[in-house]
Amino acid sequence: MEPFRHHIIVCTQQKAENVACCDSAGSGRIADTLCREIHTAGLSDDAIVSTCGCLGLCDSGPVMIVYPEGSWYTKLTPQDVQEIVASHLSKGQPVMRLLRDDYNAMQQEILEHRRSYFAMLAAKDAAGVFPDDLNETIRAFMPSRAILTALELDVFTAIGDRCDAGRLAKHLGSDRRGTEMLLNALVSLGLLQKENDTFRNTAVAARFLMEGTRDGARQAQLHAATMWQRWSGLTQSVLTGTPAFSPRDGASVGSFIASMDHHARGRIRAIVKALNLNGTRHMLDVVLLAQEHVKKAGLSERIRVLPGDMLTTQLPVQTYDLVLLSSICHMFSPEENRSLLSRAYDALAPKGRLAIADFISDPDKTSPRSAALFALNMLVSTRGGATYSESEYDAWLKAAGFGESKRIRLPGPVNLMIATRG
Repeated sequence: MEPFRHHIIVCTQQKAENVACCDSAGSGRIADTLCREIHTAGLSDDAIVSTCGCLGLCDSGPVMIVYPEGSWYTKLTPQDVQEIVASHLSKGQPVMRLLRDDYNAMQQEILEHRRSYFAMLAAKDAAGVFPDDLNETIRAFMPSRAILTALELDVFTAIGDRCDAGRLAKHLGSDRRGTEMLLNALVSLGLLQKENDTFRNTAVAARFLMEGTRDGARQAQLHAATMWQRWSGLTQSVLTGTPAFSPRDGASVGSFIASMDHHARGRIRAIVKALNLNGTRHMLDVVLLAQEHVKKAGLSERIRVLPGDMLTTQLPVQTYDLVLLSSICHMFSPEENRSLLSRAYDALAPKGRLAIADFISDPDKTSPRSAALFALNMLVSTRGGATYSESEYDAWLKAAGFGESKRIRLPGPVNLMIATRG
């Protein structure tokens, strides 16, 4: 019946606030606990977990179904999940106290919920109530701003193992009332946990948002705070076609470079695999402020940094086997990119390759969404930057002297354009 001995389905349906659903009852934790317990029990090859939309028993969530038996479990806690894995999945013995097998009553409950839910939606539509999903999108700046403020104040590092609002406010030199409000909001966003009046970091916050941890990305994410300020001037930028704010200061440049380094490290393996660097001996990587990161990586003996302006500095002619333009072209106007690609062509040895790693729009520039939105980021941040389409890159590459180019789609928002010098 199944490619796995067990197929477990967990409802993770999200609905409007104050409407009963499995998500608000904690189904996310149930799914996470289930995956972790299955791995711990050595059942990863025997069981697969899928999430799904509404199963209809919204007042009895979180809801989980175990196949092939078709066993329905309701009102689950993480501790219940541990028991289900140990008994049902490992030994084939369902946990009877947690099972729902009153199928006729379940069907009536599901049908009644469906009728009342659709009736509510129809009534809201008839009354002209503003759509919940659109309202949530418009107000999405609220959770974003709360997290950015926490990063700017370095709240997660200051909390450490645990801390109360009063001690944290004293440490930060902040207002106690405002500090406690911020901490409560971070709990609602799943980044902190609250026990009585004490707050502590969740696993994801401790791993990524504290300074000094192996995977700490606070400095990189502070670039989003600079972007937030610039995006507040979007209306003015649309009216004028120019950024509403002055160029970056020293602090914002540091967070920008940290962000670029963070994102590049996340996709470098995919880029290297796509490029197949066997036989490549000399590579030119056109980046900003690279020397500090080269030194930090312990590669100063292997990598030479050539300071200068990437649009004007004289490059060695016919020297490099590979030129990499990583997150560069979106900063420049079409005219500047044509010049940059021509200079890259001159720097390449015969049969050398040019690789452009960047957002690449589809022909009408309305998708992918990440590229369409990032174009606005260039509007508020640069004099002429944008996101460009595959056909635009192809035309520029041909004008520079390259032959055929090809696009390679990578996981995430960044794609590759690759062309070879004849």
